[in-house]
Amino acid sequence: MSRKIILTAALPYANGNLHVGHMMEYLMADIWVRFQKQFGNDCLYICGADTHGTPIMIEARKRGITPEQLIEGKYKEHSQVFADFQVQFSNFSSTNSEENKILCEAIFKKAQEKGHILEKPVEQLYCSNDKMFLPDRFVKGTCPKCGALDQYGDSCDVCGATYSPTEMKDAACSVCGTTPIQKTTQHLFFQLEHFRTFLMEWLPKHTAPEVANKMLEWFNEPLRNWDITRDNPYFGFEIPGYPGKFFYVWVDAPMGYVSSTKEYCQRNGLDFDSYWKSEKSEVYHLIGKDITYFHTLFWPALLKTADLRTPTQVWAHGHLLVNGKKMSKSKGTMIPARTYLDHLNPAYLRYYYASKMNSTMDDLDLNLEDFVQRVNSDLVGKITNLGSRGAQMLKKRLDGKLCPMDKDGQALFEKAAAKSEMIAEFYEKRDFSKAISEIRGIADDANRYFDEKAPWKKIDAEPEEVRKVLTSTLNIFKAIAIFLKPVLPDYTAKVEKLFAAKNEWNWHSAKTAIVHGEIGDYEHLMQRIEADAVKNLIAATEVKKKVAASATEASASAGPAAKTAAANPPAEIEMDDFSKVDLRIAKIIKAEAVPEADKLLKLTVDVGPIGQKTIFAGIKSAYQPEALEGRLTMIVANLKPRKMKFGLSEGMVLAAGGGGSELFILSPDSGAKPGDKVK
Repeated sequence: MSRKIILTAALPYANGNLHVGHMMEYLMADIWVRFQKQFGNDCLYICGADTHGTPIMIEARKRGITPEQLIEGKYKEHSQVFADFQVQFSNFSSTNSEENKILCEAIFKKAQEKGHILEKPVEQLYCSNDKMFLPDRFVKGTCPKCGALDQYGDSCDVCGATYSPTEMKDAACSVCGTTPIQKTTQHLFFQLEHFRTFLMEWLPKHTAPEVANKMLEWFNEPLRNWDITRDNPYFGFEIPGYPGKFFYVWVDAPMGYVSSTKEYCQRNGLDFDSYWKSEKSEVYHLIGKDITYFHTLFWPALLKTADLRTPTQVWAHGHLLVNGKKMSKSKGTMIPARTYLDHLNPAYLRYYYASKMNSTMDDLDLNLEDFVQRVNSDLVGKITNLGSRGAQMLKKRLDGKLCPMDKDGQALFEKAAAKSEMIAEFYEKRDFSKAISEIRGIADDANRYFDEKAPWKKIDAEPEEVRKVLTSTLNIFKAIAIFLKPVLPDYTAKVEKLFAAKNEWNWHSAKTAIVHGEIGDYEHLMQRIEADAVKNLIAATEVKKKVAASATEASASAGPAAKTAAANPPAEIEMDDFSKVDLRIAKIIKAEAVPEADKLLKLTVDVGPIGQKTIFAGIKSAYQPEALEGRLTMIVANLKPRKMKFGLSEGMVLAAGGGGSELFILSPDSGAKPGDKVK
């Protein structure tokens, strides 16, 4: 019996460009949905553009256009990127749709009727210059916990502390630099504590154990009321009955999953309730591990309020690394999806990602050397070459006619077909890397068979025996193409054409051999990645990065933020003050992640005659711990030790950066040694 399934991917924000890190999630979801359809299940791939919020409004203002014009342009841009990567959504909607507005208003009304909405005054920072209340990320200042400068209004990148923007020191509007004032405003809150019992039972059953355990830590105290209000000016849906108040973007964004499904059902004459109001259906959310909080606490509670079914499972995945490190614009590895498409075949990335994807939250590393090697060796050298050699020889030398397989070939085909259930199970569990490994194994066996039979040597003397060998080879290749169809849909479509298939192959077609009839002309399936292709891609990324940086700099120099910076230069100090700072060369002998902190690494450093020191450094976003061990860097050696909840920090590592995740620890030239003074 066919299953009724919905899979959603996180909605891409309509204020930025898609990059290869984003594509990892959309391709993972696309592969899983394609497998389900190929297996015969009713599976919808639902998504849409996340279009509301202050960043959209401000970006539109900068460009001199309306928010609606901005999101319309991004919608077209993103849609084309998805199409070019062969991502096939059942419906790709927008959270700014009328359907989503109606849904949000209806759910809010239900929440009110059920007593889950609380209204109370809150103190917020307000920018008198921009005439707006400032969301967390539009405030910058000094961390109230550790004193780190240039931090956002919700958390500190240095010590990992979280706080309210009103707690910050030297707070400033990140748009114009003006010092904000505090104003009282009325906000609406969703009382999450009302759902304590429900969520405590729901979490272990519908999320991975590590996610459930992490989320259940919030239940050690009363669950906080969730502020669902944002003040005018704001681009979003105004809350019925509350003029000048708008739904927070995290209210209407996940509702986009539901409204996008409803649009699909209305367009295709399907019963919406059978998907979102029936426990017989299955609903899965695929998300990055950084947004599990919203999807596993607020979202199930909202759905419960709305009398809609809650997700069957929320699947969280890791982030994308490039060459073992977090993606970086400065290093040319924050690769825009469009730039990738301008230089390389999307099938390469689909295959490579699939060869490394699994169902855990481990980060996936796009190692560019491995990327080239795996595509050229496996996809082209082993798999494609198998079909190419078999089809071209049969067509050119033996009229393309198929025949029954020889004994060895028949046994090998049956062995390949017998792996159908195992490979299907790997796809079902999102262990795509295991599926690809099994498929490669089939290709290895087939290539070994082909080489041992050496048909090129016997084709003149024993043409009919060779025909059996080529038929066997091509049928095994056909099974491989079917197993790869979720990953490489266009590739398999060409193989279907080669075999003159009257209908698209489904999953079970892999078990049926084709031993009669004639193959068509061989169409080129895949070519190797040329040596300079990846270099050209990185070079193009560098060029785009420099152009964007120049544009940003030019814009900033003409704007109010530049005037504020000029009016408030860095505070000057005396030479005597500076001479008190003891800067030393240190060798990092051990680096460890701090599990309780998103930003921190624990470093053990050797400072020569001074000895070893332990330093907690907020550089986790830029470096993997193992990549730091053995490196020389510069530290402040005489900083007064600071007690943190993770331990005692005995110094400070010097790093440069623009205040975001792009950080670079300072390293000396060769010849320096631990303990040397920096002069």
